[in-house]
Amino acid sequence: MGLFSRDPDADSGDADTGSDGSAIWQERGFVASAIVIGAVLVCLLVWVFAGGDNTPTGQASPNPTATALPTEQPTGEPTDPPATPTEEPTTEPTGTATTRPTTRPKPGVGGCKTKNPDQRRPKTTPTAVTWEFEADMLIPLQQEAGPAVMSSAGVRSCFAHSPTGAVVAAMVTLGQIRNPDLTMTVLQERFVANQGRKVALAEGRATPPTQNPETPQMAQFTGFKVLDYLPDRAIIAVAVRLDDAKVASLPVTMAWADGDWKGVLQTDGSFNGEAEPDVLQSLDGYVRFGGA
Repeated sequence: MGLFSRDPDADSGDADTGSDGSAIWQERGFVASAIVIGAVLVCLLVWVFAGGDNTPTGQASPNPTATALPTEQPTGEPTDPPATPTEEPTTEPTGTATTRPTTRPKPGVGGCKTKNPDQRRPKTTPTAVTWEFEADMLIPLQQEAGPAVMSSAGVRSCFAHSPTGAVVAAMVTLGQIRNPDLTMTVLQERFVANQGRKVALAEGRATPPTQNPETPQMAQFTGFKVLDYLPDRAIIAVAVRLDDAKVASLPVTMAWADGDWKGVLQTDGSFNGEAEPDVLQSLDGYVRFGGA
């Protein structure tokens, strides 16, 4: 069982299992495949979908500016950087919305140290965001939302206790766990200790994560929707664009634990259990948010 589970009711005759143990299955007119690290641990949020009209399209944005993240733990009093605007957009955006920061995030400032972060659900593209590559996937960094800390191993943490902080935490966690050099450390440090994490760690130890050389394309984040938000839990639908005509979304649960947002795995060690990724015909209802 990988971090993205297959529907257990799927016809086993439709599965095409490769030499690395990964499976590609066909359901209701489309093909969905997660990139499997080893045999069971997935490179997150990459699916291949066949056919379909009226899929989202858009021009790529300019290349993002990469910046380094702080490596020390935050110190000093909490800070209060400008809040992320959350008003409804007056017009429907086109393509993937991107933002460029006015200044690069400062070490140990913002994120989980942000005092009184904006508690409104973001309904416009977060501003002052830097997009940085994690392996081949761009992840967002923001002074207010975080992450404010990066460990010596490269794991990012310390996100604002807010809806926007939960969104950024979800994307950063997904991007980092997709990096095979960080998969096991991210599972250990950035997920709630439950049965699902225990299963995922056991699978990872049995089959050490490696980059799948047969990955057909590079996925990038393209939007999100806050499905539910409570002070101790957030459910974020994260949309990923595989190319100009293929977009999918899957809900990711984050929990506020030990002073930070952490991922929550289902009991089978996956993010989604029996739920399948949604094939999006448009990004209506989503906040467009991506670095490419």
